[in-house]
Amino acid sequence: MEMTGEHRIAAPRSVVWEGLNDPEVLRRSIPGCDTLEKTSPTEMTATVTAKVGPVKASFGGQVTLSNLNPPESYTISGEGKGGAAGFAKGGADVKLVEDGDGTMLRYAVKANIGGKLAQLGARLIDGTAKKMADDFFTRFAAEMEQRAGAGAAAPAPTPAPAPAAAAPEIPVPTPVPAETVVTPPSPAEAPGFATAEPIPAPQPVPATEPAPKPAPAVAPPPRPAPPPVAEERRGGLSPAVWITALVVIVLVLLYLYL
Repeated sequence: MEMTGEHRIAAPRSVVWEGLNDPEVLRRSIPGCDTLEKTSPTEMTATVTAKVGPVKASFGGQVTLSNLNPPESYTISGEGKGGAAGFAKGGADVKLVEDGDGTMLRYAVKANIGGKLAQLGARLIDGTAKKMADDFFTRFAAEMEQRAGAGAAAPAPTPAPAPAAAAPEIPVPTPVPAETVVTPPSPAEAPGFATAEPIPAPQPVPATEPAPKPAPAVAPPPRPAPPPVAEERRGGLSPAVWITALVVIVLVLLYLYL
């Protein structure tokens, strides 16, 4: 009996490869698998209960992995014995091809059946084998997609936040007092000086009372002009007389010396 097929699995090829080598994943994926244990890196033992037509039997056997080419391909082969029901042995070449964000799994199966199972007819055996293969890959794909989804949903570790830089201290300005009252030194602080009465500090004018306005300046009344003084009261000659005399003197001198 020969059978080929392919299934697309929505998971990376590395995840699918790990699943094909995981005994627990294979046990949950193989229809009717009761136990599956890994005895070495390339060997496993299994117990499977299968029903082909009217015949139902439990097969126990060994599974071997060969032609390992991770993560692209390998060959899985095995042989199982079901007592009076007969036996089954064969193998499958499995190949993984990347398909976008998923993986295309292709397989080619070759198997031989003997004993009572072989008497049921090739059509019944082929139909049962194909159904078991479809069930296996359906379950296996669901396992891989769930594993890939769990890996993608796992949150990345959040890095510890860097310590915040200390804010620079801003100096607070010291308030300047509005008024400073100078207190005279005490006799103990300034010996030899007589004690003076403290000068009272000027009291600020309340802001609510307006400052008095200066009274407008009043011009003084004009003084009366002094009465005119008669020329004769001043004493001496009048200007007309001494000017005339001066002119006469000048003329006489010019006459005498010219």
